[in-house]
Amino acid sequence: MGRAFEFRKERKFKRWAKMAIQFTRLGKEIAISVKEGGPHPESNSRLRTAINNAKAVNMPKDRVEAAIKRASEKDSKGYEEYVYEGYGPHGVPILIETATDNTNRTVANIRSYFTKAGGTLGKTGSLDFIFNRKSLFRFPATEDVDIEELELELIDGGLEELYVEADEEGNDVVVVQTSFEDFGNMQRLLEEKGIAVSSAKLERIALSHTDISEEDAVDVLKLIDKIEEDDDVQAVYHNMA
Repeated sequence: MGRAFEFRKERKFKRWAKMAIQFTRLGKEIAISVKEGGPHPESNSRLRTAINNAKAVNMPKDRVEAAIKRASEKDSKGYEEYVYEGYGPHGVPILIETATDNTNRTVANIRSYFTKAGGTLGKTGSLDFIFNRKSLFRFPATEDVDIEELELELIDGGLEELYVEADEEGNDVVVVQTSFEDFGNMQRLLEEKGIAVSSAKLERIALSHTDISEEDAVDVLKLIDKIEEDDDVQAVYHNMA
């Protein structure tokens, strides 16, 4: 069935292995949130969002509480957030968000991944014309959700787009998109309406796309897999069609 098919199959089997990495990333997000706004989710919207995202992927409650406790300790280490940008194999733009306690280690690792894959690490801001930062909220698309009515109700929160997509398990979820600046406004509006958001994130949306063959895409996905395995990496974005 070809190299591309086998690689897609291999990536599917790796999904469970990535759960541990996902918990680590969420733990860092919780720690950053606590350092930034305190350990109480009632008064810390970023922490409240991080906890909700952790619940959505079934992160154990004791791990969430432990992460908050560790970050609350006076001598606990903090993390700095950095964005790295570059071009992978076949000229595909790749943007990487990191949270690290050692920037020298992180940039050295990221540069090594690009170099070994035949890509190049660029300067900060070099991909601003390709990726736009947006606020995305997701929740289950149940029968009692009237999309057209909801669309009108969310305009005051800065709604840009509202649509339904399938998650990894094939379940329909409603996606609410706003600008980066309207994250807080939309979060408050959804909470006021009693909508239980399963995921609330700031994501990078590609404004243009790179068309490459399925075989070439395998090379890019291998690089992305390698980057995602790094403990300092929080998210990776590309613009492959």
